[in-house]
Amino acid sequence: MLPENPSPITPPLPNGLATVAQDIARACEQARRDRASVMLIAVSKTFDADTIVPVIAAGQHVFGENRVQEAKAKWPGLMSVYPGIALHLIGPLQSNKAKEAVALFDAIHSVDRPSICEALAREINSQQRRPELFVQLNTGEEPQKAGVAPAEADAFIAGCREKYGLEISGLMCIPPVNDAPAPHFALTAKIAARNGLKNLSMGMSADFTIAIQFGATHVRVGSAIFGAR
Repeated sequence: MLPENPSPITPPLPNGLATVAQDIARACEQARRDRASVMLIAVSKTFDADTIVPVIAAGQHVFGENRVQEAKAKWPGLMSVYPGIALHLIGPLQSNKAKEAVALFDAIHSVDRPSICEALAREINSQQRRPELFVQLNTGEEPQKAGVAPAEADAFIAGCREKYGLEISGLMCIPPVNDAPAPHFALTAKIAARNGLKNLSMGMSADFTIAIQFGATHVRVGSAIFGAR
């Protein structure tokens, strides 16, 4: 339930948002990039409406969620009060949630297997709604993690386009926790470039400034804005 009177802005949240914004601006300046070329996605997964409202009030309008059901439970109410919100699915997508995902999200960052391509193509055609789509790479080839292996990326992207008629906007990656992120960002950028993809969803709270150096166009930042979960 949303409060009748949204909570006033409390210092920690806007300060966190302001710090992240300053860090993005500084990283863009160092990389000689236009600040407008990097979109900040505030990752609001697990946080409730009362926690999110001050961040919206502070000027943030793009948010990321990991699960369709969680987003469906809290965002329609928020978006009815605060129009102009863009919602990105940054977590794994199940085929049976494709209908809800296409209806709710403005972007889906986790296209990673043929069954998802088929389900998304069907729902996009049915709903005539076209969220921005990112292919998720598993640059570390971690068995427990979703994503397309780098060696299979070119063929998968081609299949998305040619077999399923999907318009792929870019690539997403999550480097292994214990690896230096830079090589993974560089690899993702290289694969994107050779496939004619301009958008790179990479970089989180601990490494988004590094990701910007390697061309990130979308950074997914949660704890640096909202605090620890």
